[in-house]
Amino acid sequence: MWPKGWDEEEGWDEGDGMPFEQRVAVRGDAGSVLEDLDQIAERYAREREGADSERTRVLRERMIHAAMPMAGRLARRYRGGAEPLADLEQVARLGLVKVVDRYAPERGSSTAYAVHTIVGELKRHLRDRSWAVHVPRPMQERARAVTRHEAELTRDLGRRPTDAETAQRAGITVGDLDRARMAATSYRSISLDIPLGDGDARFGDLFGDVDASLEEVADRLTVDDLLECLPDRERRVLISTFYGGRTQADIAAELGISQMQVSRILSRVLTWMREGLLTDRVPRRPNSGQADESFAIRADLASSGRLEIRVSGEVDRDNAGRLRGALLEAVCRQPAGQRVVLHLEEVPLLDAAGVRVLLAVYEAAQARGITVIAAGLNPFVRRIAAVTGLTPMLAPQDRI
Repeated sequence: MWPKGWDEEEGWDEGDGMPFEQRVAVRGDAGSVLEDLDQIAERYAREREGADSERTRVLRERMIHAAMPMAGRLARRYRGGAEPLADLEQVARLGLVKVVDRYAPERGSSTAYAVHTIVGELKRHLRDRSWAVHVPRPMQERARAVTRHEAELTRDLGRRPTDAETAQRAGITVGDLDRARMAATSYRSISLDIPLGDGDARFGDLFGDVDASLEEVADRLTVDDLLECLPDRERRVLISTFYGGRTQADIAAELGISQMQVSRILSRVLTWMREGLLTDRVPRRPNSGQADESFAIRADLASSGRLEIRVSGEVDRDNAGRLRGALLEAVCRQPAGQRVVLHLEEVPLLDAAGVRVLLAVYEAAQARGITVIAAGLNPFVRRIAAVTGLTPMLAPQDRI
């Protein structure tokens, strides 16, 4: 039987009209608590022997109900931290259930066993759940030890201890001390949305954003230096394309060249700039006065006595001067009535500067009684020649 004064609904009553839970909470009589809970636990253990499942369930619920206030008081010892009191009470009550299920009279005082078990559950919960970032248990203990040693040294020395003094007191190295302090910062996180003052400012406003443009400073400076090294036309094409947002057709019309030539210039310049960005040196400038290895002029005297000149490579403003000088020198040395054939099979592109060169050579040859014929033009160059007035100097098979 349960002791006198026990009521299934109201709990323990010693005759003062106050239930057991309230009496313990108000009086805080530790001795009475130990004695009463031990008595209830012993009676619970005796009465559940030989009881059926339903009776055992009722006895178990009564035991849990009687010890519930003690679990609440133990939980309140750890309030004030990051964990809500309701969660702590729930953990303590779950620990109490374990105590009731595992209790055996031969283990001694049930209250001492319950306190030890419930406090252990609370500490385990705080260790595993209250940290904002999961930190291994040894590191948690080291972090708490470092905090304790720093406080003790500050009190003993009358000043803040150095890292070496704290590490020596804790029996660890300075490196371990830094790691322990870093782990301690993981205990509680702070929301960036915490308001600052009475305005709309938030805690996150104190931290600046990462400026991705800072990482591009070095590349931008390198690009500026490379742009200064480019010839005027290449620089205009590049700036008009990437900074002006213009189309290749518009740039070609402005510079008097074809769209294909603009595309080739862009490809050549971008390859050159990429090399400059990826190396520590400025590469040789494209078309900056050096000979263009892709452009060549070769003159041969045929068995029939006519002069045959073969031109290979793109003809544009960069090499038009070389072509003009070589052709005029070769043509002007010929006697009147001579026939000069320009083979242009290997010329994929002819821009406005190249057209002017061919017209100048054609007119100079006519003035000296020399016939100049251009042959082997590809369809693209043939259309350029027809539009620009070069049809008279074209071979019959190349005329449109």
